Amino acid sequence: MAPLPIDPRSLNAAERNVLEHILLAEFDGASQLRSQLDRTEVTAVWGPDSVSVDLRVREPCEHAALPTELVPVDAHIHDPSGAYVGEILVWTDRGATLAALEFAWVTDEMPTSLPTVMYGRLSWPS
Repeated sequence: MAPLPIDPRSLNAAERNVLEHILLAEFDGASQLRSQLDRTEVTAVWGPDSVSVDLRVREPCEHAALPTELVPVDAHIHDPSGAYVGEILVWTDRGATLAALEFAWVTDEMPTSLPTVMYGRLSWPS
């Protein structure tokens, strides 16, 4: 399914919290991506009720120099019983600016909320 464009909006609190948590990891380009958060807006959702979104960073911004479009952070998500329910993927535009936030789930039902950051980990359901 193609993303559904929306009027650009600021990151909501859940999106920002998840991005901040993932971008705390140290990797080449992390500091540049962190510096983009205040200039990042959501431009599309990946489907009705989806928590996965397309992002755009308003210029001017400091570009990262990642070798791939996927941020190199393992962001696995577990439910309260410890079962693996998916992961968060952060995509970039040609390795330079934030481009998408994806909740890749492995459950039967699509998640309707992003995980929360608890005790330094992503936890779901929130």
